[in-house]
Amino acid sequence: MSELTIRRMLKSDIDEVVVVENKAFTMPWSRAAFEEEVCNNDLAHYLVVTDNRRIVGYGGFWLVVDEAHVTNIALLPEYHGRGLGSLLLENMILTAKVQGAVSMTLEVRPSNTSARKLYSRRGFLERGIRPNYYAEIGEDALIMWLDNL
Repeated sequence: MSELTIRRMLKSDIDEVVVVENKAFTMPWSRAAFEEEVCNNDLAHYLVVTDNRRIVGYGGFWLVVDEAHVTNIALLPEYHGRGLGSLLLENMILTAKVQGAVSMTLEVRPSNTSARKLYSRRGFLERGIRPNYYAEIGEDALIMWLDNL
């Protein structure tokens, strides 16, 4: 039986988070990038999803004044389609709200239809485009916003 939890990311979680990152993204962040975020970035807030204490996903955002800027959300592929992305996003929104955020924004690839559906179901609206944001794959980013957290 699974025991799912969502909690704050710790430095000791980074090795497992990097495994998730490498399976989720074609251009993954490095271990050093996560160390910088978790240990040295006062704006950063990261959560992990665990299944029986094994990290199976994570999400993070920067809180800049009263806006939460999502950096990443990722799950191991075998955990897709179980509602964990929605659960993680809800926890990120609640964490941001408790920290004083009134809105949340993110960038997403137009071709990432599953992520776009996740965000749209939660009320995020497409409000702009960042041309060539994902330069390594030659793709723009859609800018999405959720107001009134």
